[in-house]
Amino acid sequence: MQRLYDFIRRHPTGVDTFWAVVLFGFSLLGVAGSSPTGIGALGYVAVGALCSLVVALRRRAPEKMLVLTVLIGLVQLAVGMVPFPGDFAMLVIIYTVAAHDGPRWASRLALSGGLSAALLSQLRWPLEDSRSSAATVFFTIIMTVPFALAWVLGDSLRTRRAYFAQLEERASRLEKEREAQAKVAVAAERARIARELHDVVAHNVSVMVVQADGAAYVMDSSPETAKQALETIAGTGRQALAEMRRLLGILRTGEHQEAGEYVPQPDVQQIEDLVEQVRGAGLAVDFKIEGTPRPLPSGVELTAYRIVQEALTNSRKHGGPDVGASVRLVYFDDGLGLLVEDDGRGAPQEMYEDGGADGRGHGLIGMRERVGMVGGTLDAGPRPGGGFRISALLPLKSAH
Repeated sequence: MQRLYDFIRRHPTGVDTFWAVVLFGFSLLGVAGSSPTGIGALGYVAVGALCSLVVALRRRAPEKMLVLTVLIGLVQLAVGMVPFPGDFAMLVIIYTVAAHDGPRWASRLALSGGLSAALLSQLRWPLEDSRSSAATVFFTIIMTVPFALAWVLGDSLRTRRAYFAQLEERASRLEKEREAQAKVAVAAERARIARELHDVVAHNVSVMVVQADGAAYVMDSSPETAKQALETIAGTGRQALAEMRRLLGILRTGEHQEAGEYVPQPDVQQIEDLVEQVRGAGLAVDFKIEGTPRPLPSGVELTAYRIVQEALTNSRKHGGPDVGASVRLVYFDDGLGLLVEDDGRGAPQEMYEDGGADGRGHGLIGMRERVGMVGGTLDAGPRPGGGFRISALLPLKSAH
C-alpha cells in the first residue's frame, strides 16, 4: 500500500488521466443507455471527451479547466443537452479550484457556478412530475448540496495546507533564530575570554618584567633582594598559568568538570591582594575603602577587579619612574564607585581617545565593554596637575 501511495503522489497527472478515462467510459455508457436529444449522440460524446479532459488536466491548469467547464455548462443549457455522467467533472473541478492556492476569482467563480448549476438545470429541465413549487425548491436544494460540499471540502484543504506551510516556515525561522542566537552567544563568550586573557597576561607579565629588571639590577649588590624578586616572578607566573588554564578550559566542554578543578572568578575582596602584589612589584599604591562593604553581584565584582588590575598595569607601563597610585572603593546605596589615579607622566593621548585604541592593546576598550555590560559608566583621561585618572560607577542592577 505504501508503494502504491508513493506512486500516486509522484504521478498525479497520470492518476487523473486514469480517472478521466473511467469517466469517459461512464459517459459513453450513459449515452448508449439513453435516447439522446438535441445535438445527438455525437454531441454527447464530444462533451464527454471535454469533461474527461477537464479531469485529466485539473491539477496542471485548474483555472483554465474551470473556464472550460463553465463554457461546457453554458453550451449544454443552450442546446438542451440534459445532464449526463460526464457532468461529474463539474464537481471535480470545483473541488480542485477551491483546494488550489490560486487566484481568488477562480475560487469565487467555482462557488457561484456550483451554487447556480442546480437552479439553472431545474429552470431548463423542470421535473415532469413536480406537483408543487415546494417540491421543486427542495429538489434544487438537494442537488445544490454536493456542489457546495465539494467547494467547502477543497477550501478547507487549502486552508489546512496554508496553515501547515505557515507552521513549517515559523519552525524554520525559529531554528534560524536559535542558530543566530547561538552564534552570538559563542561570539560574546569568546570576546569575554579574550578580555580575560588580556587582563591576565597584561597584568602578570608586566609584574614579571618589572621584577626581572629589578633582579638583574641588584643581582650583584643585593642577592637577597634579587632572590625575593625571582620568587615574586615565580608566584606571579603560577597565578597567571592558573587563570589562563581556567579560561582556556572553558573552551573545552566539560574539561574543568572532569579535572575537578575550577578557579573562582576574582572579586572585590581580592583587590587588596592585588594591591599588595603590585606594591611588591615596586609601585607605591594607597588603598582605601569607603562605605560599608557588602556582597555584590558577581558581574560587578569581576568588573571592579579587572578595572583596578588594568588601571594599575597602565600606571606601571606609562607612569614613568617613581610613580605613585591610589585606589578608592566607595560603597553607595545603589552601586559601587571606583577611582584609580596615579601621579606619573600619564598615558599617551591616543590611548584614551577613540575608545582607547593605542595600537598596542585594548585595555580601555575592554574596560568600557565590561562597564557597559553591567550598565555602569566609565571616565578615563589625564588628571589635573599630571598623571592619569580612571573613574567608574557600577550599579547593583544592570540598566535595561
